[in-house]
Amino acid sequence: MQPPDALDRLAAVVRAEAEKPEIRRKVEARIREFQAAQGEGEDRWFEELVFCLLTANYSARGALACIAALNEGDTMSEGNLEQLRTCLEHRHRFPSKRAEFILKAREHKNDLKKTITSQLSSRVARDWLVENITGLGMKEASHFLRNVGYLDLAIIDKHILTHMLEQGIIGERPASLTRKRYLEYEAILTRVAARLGMPLGTMDLYLWSKKSGEVIK
Repeated sequence: MQPPDALDRLAAVVRAEAEKPEIRRKVEARIREFQAAQGEGEDRWFEELVFCLLTANYSARGALACIAALNEGDTMSEGNLEQLRTCLEHRHRFPSKRAEFILKAREHKNDLKKTITSQLSSRVARDWLVENITGLGMKEASHFLRNVGYLDLAIIDKHILTHMLEQGIIGERPASLTRKRYLEYEAILTRVAARLGMPLGTMDLYLWSKKSGEVIK
């Protein structure tokens, strides 16, 4: 069991970052963007899904460059497997595998928003995504849901794990997370967010900013 002061230390890291006016402005603007996305249509939701498929084992900026290329000529929504792969070649670390993921995810494009919004909770929606969208794990599914306005899930990536390690919340940074361990860590982060009086999705952006120096979706 982690000592209570470890949670306070992590909360202090977030609080210090949130007190920086420029960082706070960027985070608040990004949160407004996520909330606005919730009211948009299937195309926007699918683009966010593709973005999260592309960020896995890659960088957010690299994924954004891929999205821009895929949107040229409507390759994202209409391109076949070879066209998708060609578009991602020289832009992504795993062009063939990500092309397969995008093509398979497209099967759910037209009913994605309806399916997600019909779930009982964001956690149930996340389970549906992990079970039905090839290439999405707990982290990527949480990322997608945050980007379309669900702010009550933790996106536990290497930056967040490093923060937890540095503050003594965990004893080592695991190479991978089982579903059980992910939920355990999410429960801990939920307690930290509650101390701060902010949603998990907002806290994540401050922690990500602290480690990366950027506020990217």
